[in-house]
Amino acid sequence: MSEIIIEGLYKSYISKEVKVEALRDVNLCIESGDIYGIIGMSGAGKSTLVRCMNFLEEPTKGRVLIKGRSLGELTDKQLRKQREEIGMIFQHFNLLMQKSVIENICFPLYIQGKRKKDARKKALELLKIVGLSDKEKAYPSQLSGGQKQRVAIARALASDPKILLCDEATSALDPQTTYSILELLKNINNQFGITIVIITHQMSVVREICTHVAIMDKGVVVEQGKVTDIFTHPKSNVAKELIRKDSGNEVENNSTITQELIHSGKRIRIIFSENSAFEPVISNLVLMFHEPVNILKADTKNVGGVAKGEMILEFAKDSIHINAMKKYLDERGLDIEEVVDYVDG
Repeated sequence: MSEIIIEGLYKSYISKEVKVEALRDVNLCIESGDIYGIIGMSGAGKSTLVRCMNFLEEPTKGRVLIKGRSLGELTDKQLRKQREEIGMIFQHFNLLMQKSVIENICFPLYIQGKRKKDARKKALELLKIVGLSDKEKAYPSQLSGGQKQRVAIARALASDPKILLCDEATSALDPQTTYSILELLKNINNQFGITIVIITHQMSVVREICTHVAIMDKGVVVEQGKVTDIFTHPKSNVAKELIRKDSGNEVENNSTITQELIHSGKRIRIIFSENSAFEPVISNLVLMFHEPVNILKADTKNVGGVAKGEMILEFAKDSIHINAMKKYLDERGLDIEEVVDYVDG
């Protein structure tokens, strides 16, 4: 049975006497133990969706099922109990500034009625897991952003949740700290089998940690599937835009195979697989067809733990060999996508 099932979910509210449809007919299926990304631009509805997953916001219409139980059919007491199995971490940490690190982690355990001795023992174990064993007596104001988020993760794990919801959990962090937090989440997923849902506007976060992703735009899921499939063959304009904005590890830009400059030619995006990465495909292409090819962009990106090469190529505008060159690339195992809105530089 799937861990989380969302069926026909709608959420609307009134803002300044105007009806806003934050979610429209959202349908998702998240498997147990998955790391699932929900991505979209600002205002796409992704944060509203994640708050509906634990009924912090009640949907206008539709169902949220956790292990087959519909949250909308639970009593208030049953819902509170169910929420103990759904941890949540936020962009701005939400720590109690007047409490020490260990007291922040103990707080949800005290609410559950745990004895102080047992709560502190559990908190110390969690501090070890998140790599902050030496910070138990520190206060949030004495911690870096990454350390605060580690405390927030430890606090979210205190109730032994089966699900961990992360709402823009790395958006306030620098790239290196973001990477360390994502590594921690991956380790937690591997060690405890916790299902993790990550809300983000950064494709780099999704391709680093997630196995599956749903892409949202204006309250609608416009595309969903395996991260590797969507990265290689994005179908929606939103997915293409998010991938285009994902800088990755840029290794070359505005370079050209020949010295001849091409203006306004046809552009394609190609993805190198493991089998195609060892052949000098572009150089051989130029030699075979005797035509210049511009490399407008070349990146190497980590997609689900696998290095993927990506290029944006531009052919001569008046070339009669474009289809033949695309066929040549396809025959060598490269994935090809037309690009119509790439902006150089």
